[in-house]
Amino acid sequence: MKFLHSKNRLEAVSDGVFAFAATLMVVNIGSSATFTSFKDELPNFISFAVSFFVMMAIWKVHYNFFRRTNYIDNWIIALNMILLFTVLFYIFPVRSLLITGFGEERISVDEFSNIFQLYSIGFSLMFVCFHLMYLRAFKKEKGKNLKLLFYARHFFIFVIVGVISFLLAKFQVGLKFGLPGFVYAILGILCYLHSVRFHKKNNLKY
Repeated sequence: MKFLHSKNRLEAVSDGVFAFAATLMVVNIGSSATFTSFKDELPNFISFAVSFFVMMAIWKVHYNFFRRTNYIDNWIIALNMILLFTVLFYIFPVRSLLITGFGEERISVDEFSNIFQLYSIGFSLMFVCFHLMYLRAFKKEKGKNLKLLFYARHFFIFVIVGVISFLLAKFQVGLKFGLPGFVYAILGILCYLHSVRFHKKNNLKY
């Protein structure tokens, strides 16, 4: 006997994990109230702010998926759980990169490479989950919702760029100049080209 899955409960537990991730980010920030300590902790405040809004952008992508489809099955639940686990993992390399960028922490080239690799793995794994969730929903809705196919391919582009960043960091190509990070700038161009091609091929309006 098959049971209907509750989208509301899945979204509720997801929101709880995002809230927990935000709590992890803010731990130990602002524990002292003196002006001197505030100046010392300013890089931490800035890194927290950037990390928080990055995480909120991920939450919005997650939110949009559940607005675009009502289809839920065990595969989507499993992929969502992997995604949430990755979100918790992802915040640590993001903050480490930001803190390093502010010059608060001195690390070796190999350590910097490892942080970038962790960041790229987390980034790629999250968008693999989004890609597969959209693809699963598209197939189960029997191809009636082309928007789901569009976003499945859209987020696969994110995966490819994440893998490229990982390889650049792994082999330390342009690491001194932050090339594994700057490579993410091509996302805008690739996503735009994909959008134009997809809408033209399927005779869709923007």
